[in-house]
Amino acid sequence: MKKTLSIALSALLIFSLCSCSDKNTVEPVETIPEQEIKLVNHMTEAELAGVNKHSLTLLDEPVVTDPLEAFNNSEHTLQIEYRKYTKADLMAGLEAARDTIPEEDYQRSLDYYNSLEDDYSESIPEYFLLDGQVLFDMQVIPESYDGGSIDFTSTYADGTVEEHHCEDLDEYLDYVKEQCISDGRSEQDAELTAAKVKLAVELFSNGDYETLPEGTVDLTDPSFTEDPVAGDYRTEWEFDRGEVEKIRDSIDEISIYDEELDTEFLVHVVLPPSYDPSKTYPVFFLTDGVWRFGDSPKLRKVMEDGEASDVIIVTLGYNYNINGADGVTRFGYLVPERAKLLDFITDNLMPYLGENYKIDYGASTLYGHSDGGVFAEYALFSSDTYENQPFGNYIIGSPAFWGLYSEPDAMDLKGYQNDYGYWDRNASLNKHVFLCGGSQEDSDYADKYNGNPTTLEGLEALKNDLTSHGADVTYKLYESHHYQYIPEMLVEYLKTAYPAK
Repeated sequence: MKKTLSIALSALLIFSLCSCSDKNTVEPVETIPEQEIKLVNHMTEAELAGVNKHSLTLLDEPVVTDPLEAFNNSEHTLQIEYRKYTKADLMAGLEAARDTIPEEDYQRSLDYYNSLEDDYSESIPEYFLLDGQVLFDMQVIPESYDGGSIDFTSTYADGTVEEHHCEDLDEYLDYVKEQCISDGRSEQDAELTAAKVKLAVELFSNGDYETLPEGTVDLTDPSFTEDPVAGDYRTEWEFDRGEVEKIRDSIDEISIYDEELDTEFLVHVVLPPSYDPSKTYPVFFLTDGVWRFGDSPKLRKVMEDGEASDVIIVTLGYNYNINGADGVTRFGYLVPERAKLLDFITDNLMPYLGENYKIDYGASTLYGHSDGGVFAEYALFSSDTYENQPFGNYIIGSPAFWGLYSEPDAMDLKGYQNDYGYWDRNASLNKHVFLCGGSQEDSDYADKYNGNPTTLEGLEALKNDLTSHGADVTYKLYESHHYQYIPEMLVEYLKTAYPAK
């Protein structure tokens, strides 16, 4: 893929601008005449050769496997990356994070670091990798561990320190499982994680591991954070089987590989009623296909009932061997890897779709929610750096901007705070933007903010930023928590942005 700055972009985009900070109703989208927007497909020959467009397989019976049994019957390797810490390093990290952590946590950490000798220096395992994947649930265990009690200290990215004591390995593994459950993971996943940790402890204690050079692990690289293929995750997809069956013949399923992300994506294209391949349609592009594909039947029914104009619904998910509902997986692609994901959508996927369906790009919409909202905001403010212009409209729902503060450099916090340089390069924004959230959602992630802007504060700041530059923005809060409003919002958006003709 190749991203190219389009110097003539402002001449091609001919939307009129209006400042609408008080709008809470989506207006019909304007459109750039289809012939004025052409996309160039930057897929490599290997990527093009690997595309597989076929009928829907989501309803097929998943291949049922027992991940724990498969793990126990396989050979495994442990690798460890060490990092050298000095007292000065710890103090500097704590001071750098002082404004982002509660005073109580700061003082507790400061007391702990002050208790260390001035010449304190220790190489501590930074990452445990089992079969090449970072084992985030593994704590520091003494290499000489022989089955007794386990005392460990968790030092977090924000500089806070938490001390733990477990009487034995079983209690430690119970702690691991409890942490998995509290993070919203399934009991099956908790059991598998505990089995991985138990094996890693045994290998570590026996010295049966490989030491990696410091700096080897890059958490923005999904290859370090994705679980190896463990089964078929079709069961994680949320949809009404009966409703999907009714429109099955109108759904194309496309497997498409991206070399830059080394990932096979799964795209579902839902064609409108009475689809005519000679006609041109806008695309309603939804990230998080694992959930949003399930909204497709209802959205299509709105068109069928004559309550909205016909659009092509496109949902972006992952190969069924990747759990798209997993928080670590979603965050990895949508946040630290958002630049590569945008490259894929802009320069690979949307041009490919344009070669198979007639698309009105100027009237097409990109949607993202939560981590996907972070991605959609990045896509909006980076759109001018691309030759290809596949979207004229953006929905940014409940963006979890607070996640960028966890690792400011790795997450490009400065880029976000400067709108990725968009206003340094441009005097106006020639896109339609719909900002939305749930009025009750700030309490949902109260433990994640650490003094940084909440979800709604970040959304409000984005609204003010856009309207201060005269952008065409609509803002609406629904009586809802973080995600419950999404199906309602998508239907409303379809009806109002693409009204029946």
